[in-house]
Amino acid sequence: MIFIDACFKKPTPTAPIWLMRQAGRYLSEYRATRAKAKNFIDFCRRSDLAAEATLQPIDILDADAAIMFSDILVVPLEMGIQVEFVEKTGPVLPSPIRTESDIDRLADDSADRLEYVYETLKITRRALAADKALIGFAGSPWTLATYMIEGGGSKNYAIAKKMAYSNPDLLHKLLRKLSVAIGDYLLRQIDAGADAVQIFDSWGGALEKSAFFEFDWRYTTQIADRVKSERPNTPVIIFGKGAGGYLEAIDGAFEVFGADWNTPMERAKSALFDRYALQGNMEPARLYDKKAIEIGARELARIMGKENGYIFNLGHGMQPDFSLDNVKFLIDFVRQIFAR
Repeated sequence: MIFIDACFKKPTPTAPIWLMRQAGRYLSEYRATRAKAKNFIDFCRRSDLAAEATLQPIDILDADAAIMFSDILVVPLEMGIQVEFVEKTGPVLPSPIRTESDIDRLADDSADRLEYVYETLKITRRALAADKALIGFAGSPWTLATYMIEGGGSKNYAIAKKMAYSNPDLLHKLLRKLSVAIGDYLLRQIDAGADAVQIFDSWGGALEKSAFFEFDWRYTTQIADRVKSERPNTPVIIFGKGAGGYLEAIDGAFEVFGADWNTPMERAKSALFDRYALQGNMEPARLYDKKAIEIGARELARIMGKENGYIFNLGHGMQPDFSLDNVKFLIDFVRQIFAR
């Protein structure tokens, strides 16, 4: 698999490409599949539909890797937290974590309750071509904790950060519990057919440096350490949104660092490429225009050159109004300009 080879910095004929949120509303096929489910949570729990959505970008775009269709919030959902997905609002968690007893009530067996995700992976892996990789994923402990404490998305993470500074022991207790649950979950994904796993550390950029390494990176890398200890042949990717300011201190047992579009790739290469493969990080909005796509992709080609260990991706996820023709153009163009 070209994608797995790149994760391990082995020679590949070109840079592999997949796109975060490549299964999404910009595809009419996705919208048709989504319409078969009662709601978004039902969509995630319907393994047949989730597998269908996972496979669509492979069938339509010929991406080099499929990422399973699910959501990072299925973990708190199966820990016993109520999760609702509200149209034009996003996720809402009506009973946020506030006290130690709230944490004590969280189920310890959430990984056992996520069988529908493992079934999605099994169905997908059976249908997926042998040369296409299948990526599993989970949110990082800090990322999930912010949703669970704030009661949904947030612009300033004030409640979670208040807990970090005024009651750090309580936050650490939640993060420890989440770390175990996420580690269990990723190991089960690998056993169900995932060829690689990605940890979405989406909200680390909300924290100053000392807090980032205390409450975020510490727990993310503990999970990576566990996965590498128990499944050493499976590559681990960490997508560190907002971590661009802390690159020189980044360390851990993982193969790939995913850079967001705010992170200068030249800086990521200088700080990390001697130890890690790099993934990213074209500004997603460039997909609105083919000339902008060419400029962005050529700049990444200039920086990364023909070296092994680079995976082309966006610096964040796809948008619902992207043109399918432009997405196909990007994939073809990347394969052309990165050909060895």
